[in-house]
Amino acid sequence: MEYKLFQGKSLSRLGMGNMRLPTTEPGGPIDMEKAQAIIDRVIAAGVNYFDTAWFYHGGESENFLGKALAKYPRESYYLVDKMPSSVLQSGELSP
Repeated sequence: MEYKLFQGKSLSRLGMGNMRLPTTEPGGPIDMEKAQAIIDRVIAAGVNYFDTAWFYHGGESENFLGKALAKYPRESYYLVDKMPSSVLQSGELSP
């Protein structure tokens, strides 16, 4: 894996987005087993940058990713979580 120094942090040039994780059926819930296998594989390959957002998978991407990464030392990865400014302005917090 190649890494890039960014503000003193060594980030993998390839990040793992979590917008389109495998599901148990089209439009259904995240297939936890398959998605965990993907996370494990990219970490083994050296990826240390993960991206999620509050609205991915109907609000379940954040929960899944928190559980999937919990078995790894917190200092071994970087996590980006996004929320649209329109939600902050409206006060709406449900996906």
